Amino acid sequence: MQVFYQNGKETPEPVKAQISGTVPDWLQGTLVRNGPGMFSVGDTAYKHWFDGMSLLHSFTFKDGDVYYRSKFLKSDTFKKNTGANRIVVSEFGTMVYPDPCKNIFSKAFTYLSNAIPDFTDNGLVNIIRYGEDYYAASEVNYINQIDPHTLETVGRVNYRNHIALNLATAHPHYDEEGNTYNMGTAIMRFGQPKYMIFKVPANASDKDSKKPDLSKVEKVCSIPFRSALYPSYFHSFGMTENYIVFVDQAFKLDILGLATAYFRGVNWGGCLKFDKDDVTVFHLINRKTGKAVSTKFYGDPFVVFHHINAYEENGHVVFDLITYKDSNLYDMFYIDNLKQDTDKFIESHKIFSPPVCQRFALPIAVEKDTPVGTNLVTLEDTTAKAVMQKDGSVFCSPDLLLVGLELPQINYKFNAKKYRYFYGSRVEWSPHPNKIAKVDIVTRTHKEWSSDECYPSEPIFVASPGAVEEDDGVLLSSIVSLNPAKKPFMLILDAKTMEEIARAEVDASFHMDLHGCFIPRKDSN
Repeated sequence: MQVFYQNGKETPEPVKAQISGTVPDWLQGTLVRNGPGMFSVGDTAYKHWFDGMSLLHSFTFKDGDVYYRSKFLKSDTFKKNTGANRIVVSEFGTMVYPDPCKNIFSKAFTYLSNAIPDFTDNGLVNIIRYGEDYYAASEVNYINQIDPHTLETVGRVNYRNHIALNLATAHPHYDEEGNTYNMGTAIMRFGQPKYMIFKVPANASDKDSKKPDLSKVEKVCSIPFRSALYPSYFHSFGMTENYIVFVDQAFKLDILGLATAYFRGVNWGGCLKFDKDDVTVFHLINRKTGKAVSTKFYGDPFVVFHHINAYEENGHVVFDLITYKDSNLYDMFYIDNLKQDTDKFIESHKIFSPPVCQRFALPIAVEKDTPVGTNLVTLEDTTAKAVMQKDGSVFCSPDLLLVGLELPQINYKFNAKKYRYFYGSRVEWSPHPNKIAKVDIVTRTHKEWSSDECYPSEPIFVASPGAVEEDDGVLLSSIVSLNPAKKPFMLILDAKTMEEIARAEVDASFHMDLHGCFIPRKDSN
């Protein structure tokens, strides 16, 4: 499985792909993707796959042709590491210590400066749009603006210069007007610790001011921690027409552990703890007023990274998640684990919990005099329950949609609306998907695409022009192979049938990535 953790290579100038099949004429734009692409510098190597330095790559679709290019994100982290020819900036799974030749005073100063972490700016998780600006982002306070067409790094932006945050997600939401909503955490040096939801208006761009579009950020609301020292970790959140859905999970960040990790020789990732004895709390926040629904909704503990979609129906907020029964997923991606051959890896990791797609339904208005034990969910197309408790709280249990799918995507025109289909990567006892699936929530069935020795990325849906049906469009996925004789390619599937329309083979190096976005050509809308 070396292909997943060997250093990638840049392809800085566009390379024209060799097409088999037919790329739809209407498919015009650029798919930009992000993920770890450099795992060793000099004689030093990262310990965790999520630590690898960001390698951006793009696929530009133009008049039936496809052009590929890739460039490393030129973050401060990248510059420091490559300049020193060794890893000198700590990441979440790899803690770096001073040169042992340094004197005792220099060492003491370095330890002190790491007491409150100033995180890496290696934005390897996703591409975010604020206004008209695009950023490579992870989950820390630094993001790097990029030119999505050339993949050049424009410059670093610090959230803290615009809003008081230490951490922010790399999975924002965009409404129909083009506004961006995101969520972050204020931990240290910002008064009362809290979660914060914020918005960047679609019209934030003002090129004359030379300020980033993020400078127009607006706070929507804040939510206090349940525990000041153990805030919930969150990788994404849900959004409906009127509400933000925040899952306050039992997977938590140990604040004191984070502040002392450097002294104790523990990586930051080791400061995330799953509390199997806690509960999951579901917050509904009105995104227009910033006020939370007063009812306490809660459920059994689980771990969640990705929301699928959320919407409102007949007085309920319905939201779909991919959940795990524990937090072991993070451990699967340590490089030492990935170095096992596939069969041994699969056998040794069968104890790990699979991803489970689940649906929750929360009644927005709850009458205080409702009899204890009443199921408040009145929707007919789900078995999700919300049961009244003695203290006025509501215990929520989910409806099972599918086991074994991650990296979910939808037709984003149906985001925050009732929908029928979602797409993703099938995960079967391996951290690396080898199938793409389309799930029909109504029939509770799914279709798959697979090809021998091929590993697909997260599939991105692009709707056909003027499409009315939800699945009228294509899925785009970059494909790598364990077989060095097989060229990597961009796969284009018919989203309705899951049949292959075209593949664009590229004589270049691809890497396994995480997330990305499709940017339509401006004159193709």
